[in-house]
Amino acid sequence: MHSEVVMDEQRLRTFKSGNSVALRLPKAMGVVEGEEMKIVPHADGSFSLWRVADDKAVFMALPGQLSAGFIAGTRGDIEQPERDWSRGDGTAAAA
Repeated sequence: MHSEVVMDEQRLRTFKSGNSVALRLPKAMGVVEGEEMKIVPHADGSFSLWRVADDKAVFMALPGQLSAGFIAGTRGDIEQPERDWSRGDGTAAAA
């Protein structure tokens, strides 16, 4: 993942390409034709864009980006019945 700024901010304009809306990326960004990218829209209307080849680095960088209370609203531990794995299907053991 590339976190340092390597060029000045640029203002880009979308354009119609077939049934899609496209965005031209300046060659100076180092993106090559045919390179697979991922884009994720956010609730605030912004987007994150990265190379698929950088998936692991992007994922590993996420914990530092989460707010301190991110986990606080989760369900916590969930009680689950014991499983009888000898049956091969992992169904709950009889009580």
